[in-house]
Amino acid sequence: MKNMVRLYSLVLITLFSACSKDSLKPDFITMQVADHQQDCVGVGPQKCLLVKIDGEANWTYFYSGIEGFTYKSGFEYKLSVKREQIKNPPQDGSSLRYTLVRVIEKIKT
Repeated sequence: MKNMVRLYSLVLITLFSACSKDSLKPDFITMQVADHQQDCVGVGPQKCLLVKIDGEANWTYFYSGIEGFTYKSGFEYKLSVKREQIKNPPQDGSSLRYTLVRVIEKIKT
């Protein structure tokens, strides 16, 4: 009987330790933003930023906004951005929030 209780306790401890809140900690990324936007379709037709995150080779559509960042066409940006999980995201929205930390570079093209 004692062995059964120990086994049950071990299983519970393992389950609770696997449910870490570390996944909700923000991370900081470097984001390159292209000098123009591209037509894309999210919930409906919209304009998306083209971005490269942490030195990726290819431009990708960025459907979300970046809090604190005002985009201006004709400039290429290199940004430091905080990316964090949203605990209870809306069903039609992103589960990630992006917040500008600082503009590293702004180059007129």
